[in-house]
Amino acid sequence: MSVGRLERRKQMMQEQAVLDSRLLVVENQLEKSTLEKVNDPFLKAAGVHLWMKRDDRLHPIISGNKWRKLKYIVEHALSLQARCLISMGGQYSNHLHALAFVGKQLALPTVAWIRGDPPLELNRTLKDLADWGMELHFISRSEYRELRKIKDYDGLPEKYGTGYWLSEGGANPLALKGVAELVGEISEPCDYFCLPCGTGTTLSGIASTVTGDFTVLGFVAFKGGAYLKDEISALLPHQVARQSWQLNLDYHFGGFAKTSPQLLAFVDDFSATTGIMIEPTYTGKMLYGIYDLVKQNYFKKGQSIIALHTGGLQSIRAPR
Repeated sequence: MSVGRLERRKQMMQEQAVLDSRLLVVENQLEKSTLEKVNDPFLKAAGVHLWMKRDDRLHPIISGNKWRKLKYIVEHALSLQARCLISMGGQYSNHLHALAFVGKQLALPTVAWIRGDPPLELNRTLKDLADWGMELHFISRSEYRELRKIKDYDGLPEKYGTGYWLSEGGANPLALKGVAELVGEISEPCDYFCLPCGTGTTLSGIASTVTGDFTVLGFVAFKGGAYLKDEISALLPHQVARQSWQLNLDYHFGGFAKTSPQLLAFVDDFSATTGIMIEPTYTGKMLYGIYDLVKQNYFKKGQSIIALHTGGLQSIRAPR
């Protein structure tokens, strides 16, 4: 491990030590996120080494990048004595699922503004939210797009409620601090750190720690994601070099949560071959992209890739 990475790990451990005691109750429930070598004959033949950062193992509900993004945001809300956490998302939102659970753990009310018409019957994800006490409101897609523009925690119009606002997916500079801790947990050197992208917050957190050790490569999970370049640049400290991170826009499969027979077959085959459960919305699209780029010789023989399993398996609950 490089000296720079060791120093980052020490700093992160010191910062974790002062986490609000109420959040430590949640943090202490977490399991270890391991780094696991993917043993696949295809990769072996190509001479490319792939490791999975298993953030899906952190917690059965708030797994992956969800807790990493939430914890310092929620800590800020607690420091302001916020009486309610308000956010937005889709009907299978991993972010809302994690937020509702954290709110229940902290006995802090939560409210969700959800894209689309109210369903005749709540799906299993929405039922979890309701069971954990989250107040659910459904809004049109046009109104949802307007709500997406609100970034500041205190910028929510009164008609949407009074409380601490978390923008879509927890896209917030405070989230970068939690995500950045992930890098300090990695001891295996790599050439590329790959991850799926929704809001770009996790990529921003990883890129904020990079000192030339590796290139961060984000796979955008939806169509028309070029604007994320500006969103990520706005979140990152100005001194972070633009060449330290890249976005790939080629593996969205038609849009967010859209799939194809080829993608679904890949997800099933990968899970069966490796024993690692993945979903087709985020991690599945990233891995499909990595394998396709291996076929195209994008990665050089002998190079190592670490791919982040962002957890959040709610989309598996959606009908195919």
